[in-house]
Amino acid sequence: MTTILDGKTYYDLVAAGAANLKVNAQEVNDLNVFPIPDGDTGDNMLLTISGGVKADNTEENLGKAADKISRNMLLSARGNSGVILSQFFAGISSSLSPLESADAKAFGDAFEKGVERAYQAVLTPTEGTILTVMKDATNFARGRGAQNIGEFLEYFREEAKRSLQRTPSLLACLKEAGVVDSGGAGLIYIIEGMLRCLNGEKIEQVSSALPSAPSSAIDVDMFTEDSEMEFGYCTEVLLRLQNKKCDIANFDVNTVTDYLQSIGNSVVAVKSGSIVKIHVHTFEPYKVLQFLQRFGEYLTVKVENMSLQHNETQDVKAAIKQRAKYAMVAVASGDGIIETFRELGADYVVGGGQSMNPSSEDFIKAFDEVNADVVYVLPNNSNVILAAKQAAEMYDKSTVMVIESKTIGDGYAVLSMLDYDSDDPEVIYEELCDAMNDVKTIEISKASRDATVNGVAVKEGEYIGFEGKNILFSSSSRAETARGACETIDKDAYSIIIVIRGAAIPKSESEDLAAYLRADNPLIEVYEIDGKQDVFDYIIIAE
Repeated sequence: MTTILDGKTYYDLVAAGAANLKVNAQEVNDLNVFPIPDGDTGDNMLLTISGGVKADNTEENLGKAADKISRNMLLSARGNSGVILSQFFAGISSSLSPLESADAKAFGDAFEKGVERAYQAVLTPTEGTILTVMKDATNFARGRGAQNIGEFLEYFREEAKRSLQRTPSLLACLKEAGVVDSGGAGLIYIIEGMLRCLNGEKIEQVSSALPSAPSSAIDVDMFTEDSEMEFGYCTEVLLRLQNKKCDIANFDVNTVTDYLQSIGNSVVAVKSGSIVKIHVHTFEPYKVLQFLQRFGEYLTVKVENMSLQHNETQDVKAAIKQRAKYAMVAVASGDGIIETFRELGADYVVGGGQSMNPSSEDFIKAFDEVNADVVYVLPNNSNVILAAKQAAEMYDKSTVMVIESKTIGDGYAVLSMLDYDSDDPEVIYEELCDAMNDVKTIEISKASRDATVNGVAVKEGEYIGFEGKNILFSSSSRAETARGACETIDKDAYSIIIVIRGAAIPKSESEDLAAYLRADNPLIEVYEIDGKQDVFDYIIIAE
């Protein structure tokens, strides 16, 4: 069994952990507590750790290998469990960074740093989650005096499984739902993959079937035979530097950025070992490729006509405008909601939200696009806040302030009150946070499984109306559920109700609901929006 861990072996362990998680990701997804289509913990953790193993796998120095893996995981992190996982590996990396290799004790010390870093990433850590599992398992394994890496991981797995079974006793919602913590389960699959690797087992490579966010089909009619190339090409390259072409150790990435800025804009270039990741908007992508090939060869190349990209109008305006003082980045899905957010003042809308959490790197790209001194961020989903905050901490070109909006209703309220006139970033931030006070957001969706939540029993296939994690009403009728859930709106506390209908909802049905609300609440203004969102049949906002 391995007694001394080097960089290559560490990479192999993490890659095997990712591969084993991939095989079991759906099982982790299915541990979701709330019975709507947001059981994506397994996918989020998989996308996070898979980003890490896209790093160079030939590095023998343990510290350097750990740093590369950690950096890529931080960029790829999405969802709360994914961000916590990336912070765990960031803490491990910080401990291993000065080491060329490590024994079992040093490896255990690194895990302890990982736990510390993971806990620090959460403003109010909750016991009974992946945090508890990694803490309990690390403390147990470090106290057993393991003689080799495999023994340490065996001890870790042993206690992690016991800790996972204890999570329902620490978190009431897990006990009520009859499940264990999904993030903790995902962590165990990662550790088991590492152990299988140490035992010489082969696991299917993780890159073969990664989950991905759904993408919009390209509308080729947006660029016809008579169109003018107005916006240029979004060009992204992954370049492997070559020893025969340059001095890799001393290669200055500014050589790349200086040239790219002369032929384009929205330039990003990051060097990690012998790999350089490049992003640029340019009218002459061939010049990018010709120039970069002086230093290495391409691992991947992507060139897209920005007239055909999803949200292209927004992206291009952000790319060509001068640096602004303030900008707003919001998260949303559904073409109608995205368009509404733009009209209300969002400078950039990151695609995603429920069941499709954007990564920290997605946010970093958005910050680059808006090009402002101060960037405010609306995550609009509780499972996106950590990724947004992690991106904000990683970003040094602007002051980034995350407004902890948890619903589309929160985001709508903030954008409705958007005002930069005070010209004081802190005052603006406080005003925007205050705008979320007393907003009520009701969401209507179909139950994805049988469940009991807060004492309310629902059946798979029924429609449920809920606010946050509280189920307000459920029935087999979508219209009845929407009306029943809206009965919980205090008529005296709100003056406006906004009904946002989903992609599958007929306009006539939405109009009937709006008419019902007007009749039932004659003093309240009722507005309708065709949100075109997928997950929720209705999003109903009371202000």
